[in-house]
Order: sequence, then structure tokens, then C-alpha cells
Amino acid sequence: MSKFYPLTVSTVRQETRDTISVTFEVPVELAEAFAYQQGQHLTLRTQIGEDDVRRSYSICSAVQDKCLRVAIKRTTGGLFSSWANANLKAGHQLEVMPPMGHFNVPLDPSQGRHYAAFAAGSGITPILSIIKTTLMTEPNSTFTLYYGNRASSSVIFRDELGELKDTYLERLNIVYVMSREQQDIELFNGRITKEKVEQLLKHWTPVEDIDVAFICGPEDMMLGVSAALQEAGMPKENIKVELFAASIPKHQHKPRVLDADARHDTEVTVILDGNATTFTMEKEKESLLDAGLKAGIDMRYSCKGGVCSTCRCKVVDGKVEMDVNYALEDYEVARGFVLSCQSFPVTDKVVVDFDQAE
Repeated sequence: MSKFYPLTVSTVRQETRDTISVTFEVPVELAEAFAYQQGQHLTLRTQIGEDDVRRSYSICSAVQDKCLRVAIKRTTGGLFSSWANANLKAGHQLEVMPPMGHFNVPLDPSQGRHYAAFAAGSGITPILSIIKTTLMTEPNSTFTLYYGNRASSSVIFRDELGELKDTYLERLNIVYVMSREQQDIELFNGRITKEKVEQLLKHWTPVEDIDVAFICGPEDMMLGVSAALQEAGMPKENIKVELFAASIPKHQHKPRVLDADARHDTEVTVILDGNATTFTMEKEKESLLDAGLKAGIDMRYSCKGGVCSTCRCKVVDGKVEMDVNYALEDYEVARGFVLSCQSFPVTDKVVVDFDQAE
């Protein structure tokens, strides 16, 4: 699972002025490795100049599509996204890591639930996969999507969403919220904020009618929607969130002050793909990930910002502290899972297992 595999791009489609969708050819011998669940993401890797660049992008195809497709939106200063939008063509090869992520819930064809999703901009990417997969898997379930954009021209997958609505007329409700394009219903103008969601829950979709909610977008939107849902009575465990990497907040690690008689170094053992490698690192100088990479271990990672969960591993001995965590659920942290890019050793010995993180 930690390996990158060369996959050939089969199609590149312009979705909006600054967003492309990219479909990969998956050889028969890799079909099992690249089988995915709705809401998961791929880590892509390529060489741009002298830089080894890797980024994570959500899969936007349904599980039933058997088509590995991601969307890449060009972001200001985004090295990979700018390169991809300008250069990526059918026939190109990219290094791709098998699907990862837990932005989903188990589906059951026998159950009928009402799901709600709140997305902004490129946050629609995993949500599209979740909606399509869910409606095809659970014939008795319904879905309401609140999708925020600046204007109609910036709506990613607008045609595809329209076709989905035509297919599931009675089971899919799509509400577009526009911040720079006036709509007839005043409630649907502006941004998706905590206050906006409070009004939507009051006048449009009562919280008691929602079984599971999915949120994907910038941090402030994600926090606001989650707070509105919880304050309205929705249990936190019924809310699934995914922060897209383009809005990673800047974070600078603040080293802890160690006792004068405390050891400043830690013996770290990394279990990866069945192999155990041990190295020594300073406790507060760098993260487990950076120290492991410096020690020559090909540890998996992508965003390095605590968002994508690509560097997820389990602490099986010792203790670490995480600076930030936007990717792991509370129950995962309670079971010992951490993000190695944000983890700093506390004890003199630490053992982390990437294989248990699958």
C-alpha cells in the first residue's frame, strides 16, 4: 500500500476554467490494489523541475463506475495543480499510490437513510463520489446537497450533477448557494457559513431528518457547518468532515521545553511493508515523518499539513504528541493512530506501524 505505481492518464477533461478531471488506466494486475471506496483519495507524484512533488486529490467517480477519476483545481501558487492544468494530457504517466481515506460510512442496500452534504468549490469532488455510490447502493435512501460557489460558471461537475438530478428526481435534492451571483431565493445567496446553515436547517432541511452529514471545504466553512449541525442536535459521530488541502492553515511547530536531565533523543522504529527500520532522532527538532525521510525510509506522505491522512500510522509503543489533526476521527486517535507529519516523540522509544493503518 505504501508503493507508488506508474499509471497512464486515459483522459483529461476541462470541467471549469481552472479545474480538470483526470482518468487513469488501471492494469488488470493492479485492479485489486486500486479498488476504492466512495470518498477516498489518491496521492499523485511527479517530478517538476528538480522537485519531487506529491499531492492528494479526491476520487470523484462512483464505486460502481469502476473508473479511477480525480479532479484537480488550479490554486494560486499551487505547483502541482498549476502544472497539471497546463500540461497533463492523455498518455502521460504519473506515479500513483493506492486509494486511502475514511471519508465515508458503511452502506447497506436494505436501509433507507437521508444523507446531507455541504460542499464548497472543489470540495464537491469526494461528495460526488459519495452521492453517486450511495444512491446506487441504497435504493431507499435520499440525499440533499448544499453546494457553495461564487457563480454558476465556477460550479465543478455542473452537467454531471444535473444528469444525476434527472436520474434521481425524487431522491436527490441539490441546492446551489452563490456568493457572487444573485438568486431568486435570498437564503441561497452568500457563503455557506454557520449562520447560513442554521437558517437552512430551520427553513429547508430539519436536522432531525438527517441521518448522516458530510462536509468538505475550507476550514472556516467546515467548522461553521459542523458547529451548526451539533448545536441543532446532531451527534458529532454522525458528521463526517474532509478539509481540502488547498486551505491547509499555516502551522509552525513550537518545541516543548525539556527537563534538564531528560534525554533529548528518541529511538524510533518504523514498521512499513513488513520491514522494521530503527533510527535515532531529536525529540523536538522535527516530526517523525521528516526524521524518517532523512533516515532514508520511503515513508508515505502528501500534504505534510495534517489534512490528507496519507501519513497515517499507529503508535504501538511509546508516546507522541500531534501538533494538528484535520484528518483523523476521535475514535482513531483513541486507538493509537497518528499523523506522522504532525507527530513528535515524547518518550525515549517509539514504535510506529504503517501496516496497521490500512
